Amino acid sequence: MLQHETVLLKPTIDALQVHDGGIYVDATFGRGGHCRYLLQQAHHLQVLAFDRDQAAIASGQALVQQVHQQTDNSLTLIARNFTNLKAELSKRQIKQIDGICYDLGVSSPQFDDPQRGFSYRFNARLDMRMDQTQTKDAYQIVNQWDYKQLADILFRYGDEKYAKRIARLIVQQREQQPIVTTFQLVDLIKEAIPAAARRTGKNPAKRTFQALRIAVNDELQSLQTSLEQAIQLLRPHGLISVITFQSLEDRIVKQIFRKYAQPDVPRDLPVIPPELQPTLKIITKKPITADPTELKHNHRAHSAHLRIAQKLH
Repeated sequence: MLQHETVLLKPTIDALQVHDGGIYVDATFGRGGHCRYLLQQAHHLQVLAFDRDQAAIASGQALVQQVHQQTDNSLTLIARNFTNLKAELSKRQIKQIDGICYDLGVSSPQFDDPQRGFSYRFNARLDMRMDQTQTKDAYQIVNQWDYKQLADILFRYGDEKYAKRIARLIVQQREQQPIVTTFQLVDLIKEAIPAAARRTGKNPAKRTFQALRIAVNDELQSLQTSLEQAIQLLRPHGLISVITFQSLEDRIVKQIFRKYAQPDVPRDLPVIPPELQPTLKIITKKPITADPTELKHNHRAHSAHLRIAQKLH
């Protein structure tokens, strides 16, 4: 059984101020940690949980049955990317929600399943798809994208200092034979990065693997699209909580929250019209991070940042 320890469980859900009869969305079901705790907070809840990973949806069926049989709440699992938030809720005649939470990035079961190809720790086919029905995977990107595209994503999504060297070596290598496995790619990355740089810091493949995963799953654009929809769907006083695990995600959340909390208003306006009033109130001026106890027991928590905002009107 692949284990997943939920990060920042209580602060993420407690921030939503869950109340009886509310409608809540878990945008990233994973293995159901946040969702399970949310369902324990009140009665007559309607909870809708999204995940594009078929394995996550399958693992959640037992929880759906348990909620149906043992509580007065309801849980609906939706096997779609959270970019489909508005469309999927509209199908179910839901126009407003009371709260939504996001736990971004890759879940532990995805990382720890060697066959998924997310990790440089296991040898597997280059895959990295969260949604295993999509065609684009890491193999396709590594073997088909041109040098400029590869160098660009490695630098932008991985902040990889040696992006050009790695991209150049990828292109040279695949002319001889395809780069099929994670370990083939790891060896190539090690060859591209100078020995002195390899001796310091984290695994030299970490940045490249992160960049490829973000590109495969279109993670940043998906997040931006979904957050915009979530803010529209929140009813007045509704709350949103978002856990990020890397700076690119965190920057998007911070910028979108700020966009709705501090609208661009001309300075010479004597009265701010209703359409230019702030839509959000930012609850977390600085992100919430894990306490020492959680950091000790959960390695994933070290890079977790939680931001919370509330809809004003």
